[in-house]
Amino acid sequence: METLQAALFLFVLVPLANPAPPLQQKPLQLYEYDTDVSMGSLSQQDYEMQSKDIIKDGTNVSLDTSLRLQGDDSQLDAPPTKDTNLPTCLLCVCLSGSVYCEEIDIEAVPPLPKETAYLYARFNKIKRIAASDFADITTLRRIDFSGNRIEEIEDGAFSKLLLLEELSLAENRLLKLPVLPPKLITFNANQNRIKSRGIKANAFKKLTNLAYLYLGHNALESVPLNLPESLQILHLQYNNITTITDDTFCKSNNTRYIRTQMNEIRMEGNPVVLAKHVNAFSCLRMLPVGTYY
Repeated sequence: METLQAALFLFVLVPLANPAPPLQQKPLQLYEYDTDVSMGSLSQQDYEMQSKDIIKDGTNVSLDTSLRLQGDDSQLDAPPTKDTNLPTCLLCVCLSGSVYCEEIDIEAVPPLPKETAYLYARFNKIKRIAASDFADITTLRRIDFSGNRIEEIEDGAFSKLLLLEELSLAENRLLKLPVLPPKLITFNANQNRIKSRGIKANAFKKLTNLAYLYLGHNALESVPLNLPESLQILHLQYNNITTITDDTFCKSNNTRYIRTQMNEIRMEGNPVVLAKHVNAFSCLRMLPVGTYY
């Protein structure tokens, strides 16, 4: 009995040799915008398409829905913006240079910190973009308004955005295109209600950096005119395009002209029969995607 008591006494006094380690808290994970596409020495942020099937005229077609803009990984660990006292930064997430206002049901473009370079305002209820919305925010490089209800964009709304490279107005209710800033590289207006008369003849002519143009699932009757030489990808699928001229992509008076940058043209889902307009593709390195019979 004395031996048992002595053993219990030692058990109480002597600490365990290998105590259990403390619980580790899981690190906080932030949402990350991805889809980097590398092009030579330039790392260009491109759109990543998420598709869903719909029924159109009794036929299954692929509908490009959410086109997401690439975000900067460097912004994820950045300190809060200097203007944290703005009401916008109480409603949205403001990091240094980036403002995230997604799926919060705002109906207008919120006031932005003056150093904002990246604005993500997808899937809200914005109906109109005013010229005053970006009048003092000249640092913007990327804007994503996908999935709103935008019907009107005032003249000059983007005129002061001389650094803007990427603009998404996809999945809205636009009938015409606004005047676009000169250094734009990527423009996405998929899934709107745009007709050919809603695009001015020289809308893209002076955009010498434009490489990616997305105008699929609209109501265009013809291919936009004066497409810049810099264009690499052109999406015009599921519009109402009925004809193509010899000068649509090429130059009929120059048989040696080649569009060296163009890598992809999508025209499926249009009523035009591409085989009837073979001269229109003589300057291309590959044929457009679409119906040939």
